[in-house]
Amino acid sequence: MRPDLPYILGGVVLGGFLLGNAALAPDADPVRAADVALVLAMAAALAVCRRFPVPALLVVAATMLTLHVRVHAGVSAAFAVLGTVYIAAWRGHRAAAALTSLVFLGGFLAYDVSTVPDGRPAQQTVERTTLLLGWFVAANVAGLVARQRRAYLEQVEQRAADAERTREEVALRRAGEERLRIARDLHDSLTHSISVIKVQAGIAVHLARKRGEEPPAALLAIQEAGGAAMRELRETLEVLRAPSELGRAGLERVAELAERTRAAGVPVQLTVTGGPADLPAEVDQAGYRVVQEALTNIARHAGEASAEVHVDYTPARLTVSVVDDGRAAADRPVTPGVGLRGMRERVTGLGGTLQADRRDGGGFAVRATFPLDGTA
Repeated sequence: MRPDLPYILGGVVLGGFLLGNAALAPDADPVRAADVALVLAMAAALAVCRRFPVPALLVVAATMLTLHVRVHAGVSAAFAVLGTVYIAAWRGHRAAAALTSLVFLGGFLAYDVSTVPDGRPAQQTVERTTLLLGWFVAANVAGLVARQRRAYLEQVEQRAADAERTREEVALRRAGEERLRIARDLHDSLTHSISVIKVQAGIAVHLARKRGEEPPAALLAIQEAGGAAMRELRETLEVLRAPSELGRAGLERVAELAERTRAAGVPVQLTVTGGPADLPAEVDQAGYRVVQEALTNIARHAGEASAEVHVDYTPARLTVSVVDDGRAAADRPVTPGVGLRGMRERVTGLGGTLQADRRDGGGFAVRATFPLDGTA
């Protein structure tokens, strides 16, 4: 009802104006019950002219012409017809608006000519008819102009939407091209080097066993880490080429990661509390990468140290912590490297928090918390 409210109010105002004008005009006939019914019919038709412009136009023109014939309402009877003519033309019913205007003007003029008093000059009738003709022409033209303006605005909005969609498509295409370029660069720069490391480690292990010697644990760890690095690199390249698919590395492989770290000479104790939850793929992968980077940093920088990995599943959050007892001194400031910045970006990008700092008793601690209930 809200869009129709202005039309309802317009019908009420015009009806009251017509009745008041007919009651006060000196040359108008008395208003009877039938005349009030005509005004009410006009107001009702005007109230629904937004929904039904052509039927409302016909009803308003017929009732106002009849009212003019019955009580000689004069020019005021044309006001409601002018409004409905404008609305019909604005809604695209040009022929109905023009034809109704001609019929109403013809009937209005015919009645005025037939009832003109002998003492009134014909010039007044012609001037009033000419004035009404100009009003009706203006109403039809204004309706057409309003319709064309609305069509123009719709075209502008459509072109803006098309331009926005085109910009998004171009941005997506450029992002895809950038991912492919990064994938090619990673393949060209890393695959060869990792393959050489893996092959050389495999050859060294084979030669040691051929001589009847037990290969060193560090050499076996290098061989296994090289194979794992190749698998993860392939998964990463697949993700870059098809961004809708995430890599398969997740927290279910933390035990395998801890075993590889032990083979590299770092004792690792793994503790998992809470049942493994159905984590979002991004959170699962980010938790694994945090543990992987933390254990890599321990192997590289902590010296002779042991590590404790704790994965805690709760309905509201996932907490991953890695603590070592290495040679990091508590009084030295931490200088974030690429790995630590990458961890922080992963965690904060998912709405979580990351704490990475030296421990009071020596060593280093990394703790990442991911919200699972939609809150950061």
